[in-house]
Amino acid sequence: MGIDLPIPALAHAVREDLAESGLPRCDGIADIPEFQRLLEIPPDFRCDGEVHLGHPGRQDVAGVGMPFLALAPLQGRQVEAVELSLGHWSPLDFRVCVGGERFPTTGGMARPIQKSALVRGRGLRPDATQCIEFLVGGEFSSSGVWGAGRKMADAIHDVVVVGGGPGGYPAAIRARQLGLSVALVECEHLGGICLNWGCIPTKALLRSSEVGHLLSRLDEFGYSARDIQFDLPAVVKRSRKVAQRLATGVKALLKKNGVEVFEGRARLAVRGGVEVEGSDGTRFELEARNIILATGAHPRALPGLDPDGETVWTYREAMVPESVPASLLVVGAGAIGMEFASFYADLGADVTVVEALPRILPTEDEEISALAHKRFERRGIHLIPGARVMSLDRSNSPAVAGVETDAGESLSLEADRIILAVGIEGNVADLGLEERGVETDRGHIRTNAFCETTAAGIFAVGDVTGPPWLAHKATHEGVLAAERIAGVSEIHPLNPNRIPGCTYCRPQIASVGLSEAEARERGHGVRVGRFPFVGNGKAIAMGESEGLVKTIFDEETGELLGAHMIGAEVTEMIQGFVLAMNLETTEAEIMRTVFAHPTLSETMHESVLAAFDRAIHI
Repeated sequence: MGIDLPIPALAHAVREDLAESGLPRCDGIADIPEFQRLLEIPPDFRCDGEVHLGHPGRQDVAGVGMPFLALAPLQGRQVEAVELSLGHWSPLDFRVCVGGERFPTTGGMARPIQKSALVRGRGLRPDATQCIEFLVGGEFSSSGVWGAGRKMADAIHDVVVVGGGPGGYPAAIRARQLGLSVALVECEHLGGICLNWGCIPTKALLRSSEVGHLLSRLDEFGYSARDIQFDLPAVVKRSRKVAQRLATGVKALLKKNGVEVFEGRARLAVRGGVEVEGSDGTRFELEARNIILATGAHPRALPGLDPDGETVWTYREAMVPESVPASLLVVGAGAIGMEFASFYADLGADVTVVEALPRILPTEDEEISALAHKRFERRGIHLIPGARVMSLDRSNSPAVAGVETDAGESLSLEADRIILAVGIEGNVADLGLEERGVETDRGHIRTNAFCETTAAGIFAVGDVTGPPWLAHKATHEGVLAAERIAGVSEIHPLNPNRIPGCTYCRPQIASVGLSEAEARERGHGVRVGRFPFVGNGKAIAMGESEGLVKTIFDEETGELLGAHMIGAEVTEMIQGFVLAMNLETTEAEIMRTVFAHPTLSETMHESVLAAFDRAIHI
C-alpha cells in the first residue's frame, strides 16, 4: 500500500490559517502555491533512498536562509506519515514516521515534534510551534494546538524529566550529553523555585542590604556621605531582573543541548510515560523509557498561620515587598528564616525570630550557632528559641501572635507582617505516584543512593526526596540519575555528609560534615581546631575581624570529619573543605598546602594547624 496524503485540502487549511494569522508574507510560507508544491509527494511513493521535501539548495523559510532538509534514508520502508512543523519566524521542520518510529531530518535545523496539530481559524501563535499532520488515508487534524486533537503515536524518549528546576534541567542536559533523547516538562518557570523565588533572588536582595550596611560604615574607610537612602522598588526590581536573566539562560542551555521543553503540568500515566496538561488546557502524552521526577517542594504551613499574602507571608511575598514593615515576626530560625531576618533588619525593620528548637540555626555546629546568636542580637534582632507560635489574631494591625516558650512563659508579640519559614514539603500531590508504585515517606518520595524510586524506571531528585533541601544537592542528584540511566560506569552515590550548607545572612555561615557533637556521638576520638578572624590580616584590612573557622578531625586517622565557619565570605571558602573531604585528605595534606597571603582562606589553614597544636598566629 502506498502513501495517500490529502495535499490540496491541507494547503487550503494552511492558506486559511496564514491569512488569519496576520503574519507578513514571506517566501516559502505565505506563497501558497510554492508551499503546496513543497508538500507534493506522489500517492504511490515508497522510500528507496533519501526523500527530499522541496527543492535542493537554499530557500528562505519565514525569512530565514537555510538549506532545505533531506530526510534520513529509510531503507525502502513504507512511509506512513510526514510531519511538518511551522514556527513563527523559525525554519520548517520535517519528520517522517515509518513503522511507528520517527526519523528526524538531516541538517541540524530540526526541532523534535511531539504532537501535531494546526488550529483552523486561530492562525499561528507567536509563542509556540505549530504543526501540520499528514496521515495515511486519514484527515487533517484541526481541533487543537500543541498536542490537542487526534493523538499520534510519539517516539519514545529515553528520559522524560518532570520539573525544570536545579535538579531537573541539569538532569536533562546531562542525559543529552550522554546521547539520550530527552523531554522536559515544567509547569511554571524554568529554573524552578531556586532560581526564580529562592536561592538567586534572595542573594540579590541580601547583596543590596549588605551594600547598605557598608555605606553605614563609610567613616571607617575614610569616606563620608549625606542622606543615604534606599529605594525599595529598585532593590526588588534588581532582584527580579537577576532571576529573569538566569531563567532565560536556563532556557538557552536546554535549547543548546537539544532538550525538548513542554510547558504544562505532568503526572505519571498509569500505562507508562507521562500525561501532560498544557498551559493552554490541551492534553497529550509523552512516552518514556525512564522518568526523572524533579518536582521540588512548597512551603509548610502551621495551624492558624496559613499564609494569606497580606499579614502572613511565605518566601514569595517576602521577596517582593511594597514597603518595609515596621515590625516583622519570622517563624523559624533555619537558613531561610535567618536570611530574611538579616535582610529586613538591615532595612530598618524591628525583627523578632521565634524558633521551636532550643537554638537558632539548629543544623549547625552548636558553637557556631551560639556565635551567630550573639551577632544577631547585637544587630538588634530579637531571638526567642525554644518557643512556638500558638495563635495569631489578624483582626487588627499590627497582628498579635501568642507565643508559648519551653519554660512555660506566655508572650504576646505584635507584628505588621509574619514570615513563615518552617520548612518545606515535597510536591507529591497529583503525580500519580501510588498508581505506578512509587512510595512516599512523610511527604517525600523514597529513593535509594542512586535516586531510584520503588518503581522501576522512575527516578526522583531534589527537594521532592527530602532533606537536605539544597539546590546543589538537587543538581548533583539530577546528574547522578542521568548517568545511572545511561549506564555510566563507576558512578558514586551521593554522600550526605559531604554536602555543604550555606546561610547568606550577616554574618555568613557555612559548614560541611559532622558537627563536634555528632562526631563524638558516633564514637570518634576528635581533634578540634579553631581560628578566629581577628588573627587574620585580610579580615582586619576588610573590617571583618569577627568570625571563626572550626575543623574537626579523627584523632587516629587524621580524617577531616567536619568544618564549620562563621564570618565574611565563608560561603565562598567552604568548598575548599568539601573538596578536601571528597579527596579523603588528611590533616597532613592540608597542613602542607600553601595558602596565598593575605587571604581569608588562611583562617582555614590555621584552623587545621590549631587542631594539631601547630597554629602560628594564635
